[in-house]
Amino acid sequence: MENNYGSILTGINDFIGTITFNNQSKLNALSSAMLGDIIYALENFRKNKVRVVIIRAGKGSKVWSAGHDINELPLDGIDPLGQEKPLEKMLKMVQEYPGPVIALIEGSVWGGACDLAITSDLAIGSPDCTFAITPAKIGVPYNASGILHFINRLGLSHAKEMFFTGSPVDAETALHFGIINHVVENDGIESFTYKLAGKIAANSPLSIEVIKEQFRILTNAHPITPNAFEHIESLRRKVYCSDDYKEGINAFKEKRKPSFKCK
Repeated sequence: MENNYGSILTGINDFIGTITFNNQSKLNALSSAMLGDIIYALENFRKNKVRVVIIRAGKGSKVWSAGHDINELPLDGIDPLGQEKPLEKMLKMVQEYPGPVIALIEGSVWGGACDLAITSDLAIGSPDCTFAITPAKIGVPYNASGILHFINRLGLSHAKEMFFTGSPVDAETALHFGIINHVVENDGIESFTYKLAGKIAANSPLSIEVIKEQFRILTNAHPITPNAFEHIESLRRKVYCSDDYKEGINAFKEKRKPSFKCK
């Protein structure tokens, strides 16, 4: 069973569902339309009892995804990464999907797409894959849940390095950081990933669903007081209401280096 949603392609075979990004003209940027299509596809997979989901770009892609569509970020004092936003809803669905979600990654991964890659349960990367989380490059205040995704996957020091520098890390470094589970040559990455998915799909889906949910609960078991949460939100609000935030977004759109002010 195959479907074309415009921004993505989907298919189901042997209890394995595939979501393929299909907007290369926009470097597979995660627009609201694409995120909505991914959410709908995951809901459909769940109804069809798909046991493993693979998220990928087209074979041999140079860019897996350019990340959140910058043109859709608000400039009027609204939280750009609030929990009600499509990106956050999609990441939550990936976390809560009852089976493992595997990212098959060829090419570069940027911004919010990097969050998608590490929120997936497993990630397989080609030797040319790179990862960059870039909010500091454009003055965006990343949200607490997103930062927690990186801490859980990479550990505190590696997460800080990626966020503070905004620089891409290569496949070898990504393997060392724990972003990806395996590095596989481009000509074999597809067969490797689907073979891995097949092994998982052959196991008890109920057992895996319960184990995945335990992982989710345990990795999110970081107590935070209401006062601490409010403090985090006030810190983020200070950024997305600032001139630096507007400058970063406008500089990106105008393809120039931003001129940030001293705080």
